[in-house]
Amino acid sequence: MKPRHKRLALIFAGVAVLGVAVALVLNAFRSNLVFFYTPTQIVRGEVPQGRAFRIGGLVKVGSLKRQDIVAHFIVTDTVNETPVSYRGILPDLFKEGRGVVAEGKLSNGQFTATEVLAKHDENYMPPEAKDAVEQAQKTSRTLQR
Repeated sequence: MKPRHKRLALIFAGVAVLGVAVALVLNAFRSNLVFFYTPTQIVRGEVPQGRAFRIGGLVKVGSLKRQDIVAHFIVTDTVNETPVSYRGILPDLFKEGRGVVAEGKLSNGQFTATEVLAKHDENYMPPEAKDAVEQAQKTSRTLQR
């Protein structure tokens, strides 16, 4: 082989290895990507079926029920509601009427959470949840007119 062909073969092999590495990274990223949805989007059917995602909003006042280590509560964006069940210990800051983000899967209209995140003080709400609540309220006002 001529030196020129050797260089071209090395460049081609390097590009091929780089392409495979990028494909593997993108595949891993896509499989670990978790999207955020609101109860309104769940009611509209915009959520992925059989895949994990995050739901955010406010914990409806009076909806929290505990059975041993299983907690059942309702997440609302002030327009629509989604029932959530979580097996485990809820965060200390988890309270009714406060913001929450839960990660899990939806099956038969029931969201089964694998992780629950609560806000850290009374003035904070996760940006996604705050935007979702505001958007749901705007949509509700528009539909009422």
